[in-house]
Amino acid sequence: MTLADIRIALPLLILAIGALLTLINGALTKNNAAGTAIAVITAILAGLCSLQTPTVALAPTLGLSGSGLARLFTAFFSFMAAAILLLPSGSVSGQNISGEEYPATILFATFGMVALVSATNLLILFLGLEAMTFGFYILAAIDLRRKVSGEAGLKYLLMGALSAAFLAFGIALLFCVSGTLDIAMVMDRTLRVASPAPVVLAGWACLLIGIFFKLSLVPAHLWTPDIYEAAPAPVVAFLSGGSKAAAILLLLLLWMHTSNLSFLQFPLFWIALASMLVGNLAALRQERVRRMLAYSSIAQMGYVAVALISYEGNGFQAAGFYAIAYGIMSLAAFGAIAVLESNGCGPTVDDYSGRGYSHPIAAGVLAVSLFSLAGIPPTVGFTGKFLIFAAAIRSNQFTLAIIGILTAAVSIYYYLRIVTALYLQKVESESGGAVKVIESAVLIFSSVIIILLGIFPSQLLAFLKTQLL
Repeated sequence: MTLADIRIALPLLILAIGALLTLINGALTKNNAAGTAIAVITAILAGLCSLQTPTVALAPTLGLSGSGLARLFTAFFSFMAAAILLLPSGSVSGQNISGEEYPATILFATFGMVALVSATNLLILFLGLEAMTFGFYILAAIDLRRKVSGEAGLKYLLMGALSAAFLAFGIALLFCVSGTLDIAMVMDRTLRVASPAPVVLAGWACLLIGIFFKLSLVPAHLWTPDIYEAAPAPVVAFLSGGSKAAAILLLLLLWMHTSNLSFLQFPLFWIALASMLVGNLAALRQERVRRMLAYSSIAQMGYVAVALISYEGNGFQAAGFYAIAYGIMSLAAFGAIAVLESNGCGPTVDDYSGRGYSHPIAAGVLAVSLFSLAGIPPTVGFTGKFLIFAAAIRSNQFTLAIIGILTAAVSIYYYLRIVTALYLQKVESESGGAVKVIESAVLIFSSVIIILLGIFPSQLLAFLKTQLL
């Protein structure tokens, strides 16, 4: 291992050491605030380190890449982890979540995400994906006081174990055909012909089933509402925004090495169509805000699937942009929900009545994120959807583009139901609780990014275009 290899792996080393220090601090001092501070500093250091250009782009011995795309998403996941840890500590402590396990597990999940996006071979990719998922198994069930949290964690564990089995079997089949674990060589050797062999198709089918679980695409979506409902709101923000962005990038890392993806268009067409329809139509019937956003996330990933199908019309660029956009929107939405819940807000839409007046900052950020999720300009959600549907039209995917636009229009109704409750329904008599300055700063910053990235997306798009060619 050379010094250049270590420099590429440095963000991973920082996250791993920081997680261990957080656990040691908890065991020795029982100081939860100090443990959270260590974790936040660790995540920020990892993010800043990833922004430094390494002397070489690859670390073949470690199976890691220091490419611009890997560094961008490493910084994104690291800074997002820091924001999650700074988000409503009142919500976390109010749910009897204390101790060093929470911040340390956030760092371990981030470690898995960073390993995933930096992987150059299928083994590191699988280990990173499963390290991330194991972290979320713990985080989903971390609220020991609530039985529903343990139930949700068990459901996620069982479904996750099944998806891991599909992933491992798919990788094994592709390895048998290609004789290598290197991603670029696997893509070349398994997809060099227009009609791949049956064993190659079986390997890709297993691999994609496992990835579709991570993305909550139909029919691997049934776990999503229960996890979103039961897990702590900051955890849901990280699960929704971080893990799905990592899964999107996983597909991009695989498919950017080949132009022969025609055999995937037929199944992806129906998966994208079903996800957009099921997600949006199910969300229309929900009265509980978290379940509504859970079903909407299924639809949002359906839009990403449209972008992946439309690779001939810059769909990969649109998918990469939407991965970051959706992460920021999830952070803002569930961060605001965490603040509101920590101040006594209930789970249904009616419980949000008048919160725009009693909790103006959290409600305002929630409204901005909902407008963005609905695709209303000038937010990043509008820019992302515009890029996706434009790519679909350029790729002659007119059916998906039309249905996607129509379902996006339908989604405006249920998103605006929450906004209406915040500002246009009867104001509750209760006064707003105290919100920490740091929590307000994180929420405001995320909402500002939603607006700025919607108005000025050109630099990010140009960067993604150079990385995904």
